[in-house]
Amino acid sequence: MSVIIALAALTLLMLAAYRGYSVILFAPIAALGAVLLTDPSAVAPAFTGVFMDKMVGFIKLYFPVFLLGAVFGKLIELSGFSRSIVAAAIRLLGTRQAMLVIVLVCALLTYGGVSLFVVVFAVYPFAAEMFRQSNIPKRLIPATIALGAFSFTMDALPGTPQIQNIIPSTFFNTTAWAAPWLGLIGTIFVFCTGMLFLQRQRNKAQRAGEGYGTELRNEPETAADIKLPNPWIALSPLLAVGIMNLLFTQWIPQWYGKTHSLSLPGMATPVTTEIAKLTAIWAVQAALLVGIIMVLVFGFQAIRSKLAEGSKSAVSGALLAAMNTASEYGFGAVIASLPGFLVLADWLKSIPNPLVNEAITVTLLAGITGSASGGMSIALAAMANDFIAAAHAANIPLEVLHRVAAMASGGMDTLPHNGAVITLLAVTGLTHREAYKDIFCITLIKTLAVFVVIGTFYATGIV
Repeated sequence: MSVIIALAALTLLMLAAYRGYSVILFAPIAALGAVLLTDPSAVAPAFTGVFMDKMVGFIKLYFPVFLLGAVFGKLIELSGFSRSIVAAAIRLLGTRQAMLVIVLVCALLTYGGVSLFVVVFAVYPFAAEMFRQSNIPKRLIPATIALGAFSFTMDALPGTPQIQNIIPSTFFNTTAWAAPWLGLIGTIFVFCTGMLFLQRQRNKAQRAGEGYGTELRNEPETAADIKLPNPWIALSPLLAVGIMNLLFTQWIPQWYGKTHSLSLPGMATPVTTEIAKLTAIWAVQAALLVGIIMVLVFGFQAIRSKLAEGSKSAVSGALLAAMNTASEYGFGAVIASLPGFLVLADWLKSIPNPLVNEAITVTLLAGITGSASGGMSIALAAMANDFIAAAHAANIPLEVLHRVAAMASGGMDTLPHNGAVITLLAVTGLTHREAYKDIFCITLIKTLAVFVVIGTFYATGIV
């Protein structure tokens, strides 16, 4: 019964998200409904002590990233930078390569360390403009961005700095470059299969006479008569964000050391900060500020008349996206604390093959919590020692455990209630009914890639 309760809460939230209801409202309803059926007396403490605690903690850490990412994306849009880059890309590659260009831009940014959420805000103006000029249905934009940002560069490509590739290193004493050949094989499989799927969907839409669409929501607002800047100038803020993110990641620990103690005259006690836990977040924020300043410097004449309204729109979008994701984070924390979740986790331990066990466990827990990093953290915290022991017994290198865990986390986490999916749809102005089916197909390709990697390892022994 405890397992049924946990799964019922998950189903309720997925249905609510798919049918267009706000997850900010339904995430606590679903989570606390599960608590009510488990232990009625725990509803209020669980709401305040677990749901709100995790939700507020997420906002505290990540809202500045959402806000700066939204402002950066809006300025890229208003300045005409997005239209300039798209025009140059179409001249160079033609309209047939629109999807490939967007996937590669997303991949470049995420592999450079830019947050997945920031990539959504920054790339959408380019994608919308390119898809419109190429007459590709707008409903395919989310799946295209998902392939570039939420898949192979998130956890398969060796060395990626995304958190999904970092978490396993703390459990297996590995590095971000663990199992490089398996990671490359997984990357090639996801990229090639994903592009074939997107091209198939595009061809299918063209045969049906479907174009970009009309009466759409949240369309880019670049003025039609604006003088487009040089494409290299337009591209420079995007490149600067990726490069400065890497540089600030190196500089911040040098500036502050391992810990920093803040003591101001009005403070009763000093505030001590562990720099390692915040380096990645601070680096992204600083890099985005550099990017925003560059857009303002190079494109102020085009922006200034719409800066006030544009900034309001960006703030509204950032608030909605951050609250959606934070609510999902709180929901996952509540569900993970219930006995049904623990029963499910224990049942998963019975799968005999260590790599298959790890892959299924991580991807299922990521799906239930709606978070790749959250599901993987829960799975590895509970079962890493078991995975390690089984791997040693089967002569499986820990680097393989690392790569399988990382790739599995990015599989079924993208169910309808996933915060990144909801943010992606909100930013693009689309609904689950309009665009989720194609995102889910990318998820299936990503999930299948994990088992391709496992099969490759057992067939060849390559690491």
